[in-house]
Amino acid sequence: MKNHEVTKGHILALVTMLIWGTTFISTKILLNTFSAIDILFFRFVIGTVILFIICPKPLKVRSVKHEISFIFAGLSGICLYYLLENMALTYTNASNVGIIISIAPFFTAIFTCLFSKEEEKLSIRFFIGFAVALLGIYFINLNGSKLSLNPIGDFLAILAAIVWAIYSLLTRKISHYGYNIILTTRRTFLYGLIFMLPIVSTHINLNVYKSMNMQHLFHFLYLGIGASALCFVTWNWAVKTLGTIKSSVYIYTVPVITVFTSAIILKEEITLTVILGTVLTLTGLVVCENRIRFLRRKNNE
Repeated sequence: MKNHEVTKGHILALVTMLIWGTTFISTKILLNTFSAIDILFFRFVIGTVILFIICPKPLKVRSVKHEISFIFAGLSGICLYYLLENMALTYTNASNVGIIISIAPFFTAIFTCLFSKEEEKLSIRFFIGFAVALLGIYFINLNGSKLSLNPIGDFLAILAAIVWAIYSLLTRKISHYGYNIILTTRRTFLYGLIFMLPIVSTHINLNVYKSMNMQHLFHFLYLGIGASALCFVTWNWAVKTLGTIKSSVYIYTVPVITVFTSAIILKEEITLTVILGTVLTLTGLVVCENRIRFLRRKNNE
């Protein structure tokens, strides 16, 4: 693969994390009026509509096997992941969920080695980088508070991390089918929305939309256009270009982006604990990336 394509993959992965790391602001504001299910469903409705506008032509799926991949990608990455994450937050605190979700790259790496034919190998450097990054994320999320375990909530968060790893593998698999990325992302969104319908139909409250104002609309559009339509396309492109393991380690940057965005926009304090956590997290990311470069040089010798 050409160097400029790899560089583009890194840039797209980072841009995706920059946007995903700031979505908590819009979500936090919208949660004052709307339920988590409302926000989840309508952000992907908006995202799907935008992708239809950008590329209205239909996706002609060439085999049942391909269609099944789209179905499970929609079920895992669009429906189950976000529902499990929201359910986890109802049982345990956000710090626990933030830390546990951040182990998704670990599951992604393990599943890739077990179930994928790609030549993405694990080394001791990956595990060292993972441990250092996770320690950093621990400091960032807890910021001096004590870890309070909740078996149900923490288990749901672990399931969410596993589901995201499964989605990453499916995304990589779909990228080899040769379809347009916008069309495959749109197809995945549609299946995700279909799987959400049974839950949405019993929880959604249309009366609440009478209080919709311009601020709400802005944040819905940010989540729908930016965090959904744009970011899932850029993320799928990054996975296609870099591979599942290499792209997944960028997830470590989300807590870092979130905490510094909080300081800038919400005027939250950045403590020494957060700074230490940030340094450790970024160090872990660098170690993981160096692990990949080391293996590449070794394979070329």
